[in-house]
Amino acid sequence: MIRISEKLRLQVAQNANFKCEYCLIPEYFLATTFHIDHIRSIKHRGESLLINLAYACPHCNQNKGSDIASYNDQEEITRFFNPRSDNWEEHFEVNPNGIISHLTAIGEVTIRTLDFNQIERVILRKSLIEIGVYNS
Repeated sequence: MIRISEKLRLQVAQNANFKCEYCLIPEYFLATTFHIDHIRSIKHRGESLLINLAYACPHCNQNKGSDIASYNDQEEITRFFNPRSDNWEEHFEVNPNGIISHLTAIGEVTIRTLDFNQIERVILRKSLIEIGVYNS
């Protein structure tokens, strides 16, 4: 296990406004500690540098694991969303019902692999949208 210093961890969290950089859920509303994710995993030659670290909820981080890509609907290997180089709104949209839809192949494989639309996550997201605390 790679050790991330508390200073670097705080910097990653602050840069993300304490929200998951994949599904955008605010940390405040989960009863668990968020993870520091290597966008490109160590086994794929990623480094523990700010440019390669993302703040991730446990759901997204555990589903992503060390993966960096998946097959899209056209059976082409497509990389996942990268919060350091991609714009979230170009790849995803959130519906008022709490479902996140894809706008690109990158969004498609990220949503499916990270399981953004698991029913419990959708219910929470819909509730947060209704009270005005979930936005992209």
